[in-house]
Amino acid sequence: MGLSWLSIVRLGLVQMALGAIIVLTTSTLNRLMVVELSLPAILPGLLVGLHYGIQITRPNWGFLSDKGGNRTRWILRGMVILAVGGVLAALGVVQLATSYWLGLLMSVAAYALIGGGAGAAGTSVLALLATATAPHRRAAAATITWLMMIFGIAMTAGVVGQLLDPYTPAVLIRVVSGVALAALAITALATWRIERGVEAAPEPDPVPFREGLAEVWAEPKARMFTIFVFLSMTAYFMQELILEPYAGLVFGYTPGESTTLSGIQNGGVFLGMLTVGIAATALRFGSLRNWVIGGCLGSAASLCMIAMLGGAALPQTLLPAVFALGFFNGTFAVAAIGSMMALAGDGREKREGTRMGLWGAAQAIAAGFGGLTGAAAVDIMRSLAADAPAFGAVFIFEAGLFLCAAYMALRIMEGRTPRHAQLIAGE
Repeated sequence: MGLSWLSIVRLGLVQMALGAIIVLTTSTLNRLMVVELSLPAILPGLLVGLHYGIQITRPNWGFLSDKGGNRTRWILRGMVILAVGGVLAALGVVQLATSYWLGLLMSVAAYALIGGGAGAAGTSVLALLATATAPHRRAAAATITWLMMIFGIAMTAGVVGQLLDPYTPAVLIRVVSGVALAALAITALATWRIERGVEAAPEPDPVPFREGLAEVWAEPKARMFTIFVFLSMTAYFMQELILEPYAGLVFGYTPGESTTLSGIQNGGVFLGMLTVGIAATALRFGSLRNWVIGGCLGSAASLCMIAMLGGAALPQTLLPAVFALGFFNGTFAVAAIGSMMALAGDGREKREGTRMGLWGAAQAIAAGFGGLTGAAAVDIMRSLAADAPAFGAVFIFEAGLFLCAAYMALRIMEGRTPRHAQLIAGE
């Protein structure tokens, strides 16, 4: 017995609720610190970095969810931690206006809770999907859950933007508290008895966390896929902090135009994810490995095109190249998530959560590392060359990382159709 389509959508609602809280802390509160409070941008940047860094605990959360055969309780506990962190983060922003050090202490604690809650809930959701989703549904399950999370992020940003105007601290607390309570209610309803129809697996050996993690790391497939996730996600996030500055410095985009550019890229990501979900599940077209490799190669080609366009610097030429980058990024990302689900159950029994946590930690570290590396590399290159070739060199390097990731995918993934998609270690 496994998850029905309705159950998969219900877990997508959990991802939507998770994204709704996180977007408040990584965008809305950041803007309030920098604009309304006139604080240096490095402060919210470091807090968001802390939120990513705390997610190195994902393997531990996954290991805990493996024990006892009840992942729902860890999803709920994680969402409670996340909701408390979100409300505390809003209180911290308000406090920063009157007592900086107390507000900073509250913010640090809040973002640590946010990272821990996101790690606990997110890892447990993915582990449940990995263990209880039929192989031929995994690509669609990955697509559904991630598109719903993106929808939750976009919807929350839009609605909260309207509710916060005109801004006052009291309005901020009410809005964030409302979002947190709504997210908790959605999660509780979405996970109600969701594991009832899932076949229970035997209780795992009562080993300590370090021993359990060592067992997973000793598996060649899990170890190689961890390296693949870190490499590919570093490439994925390297352009995150430099694409809009590139558009402004080289192509002369205004802030509004660069924001539109970001929207076009996200639209491409959405379409890429949707394409893989439909093609790989409904049409049974292509294996997850082929979609991963195609997404990596397409992303590399798009980055090379973006770098080359800097020489001509014609504004209208950048839009289709960025859309293509988003499309292939989305294709790669959702296929990689589907592949995670396939590999999570391949190995020692009842270690699915530990494996998903290990890969989630690799992704979180890569997100922070990739963004900072890209920004630092651009700063170094701009001291040596003009803007266009400086940014172009970093984009070309990022393309090279995608090519390496494509080669790794070719070596470690088996090219079966989604119905039987599994991953094997490269010989």
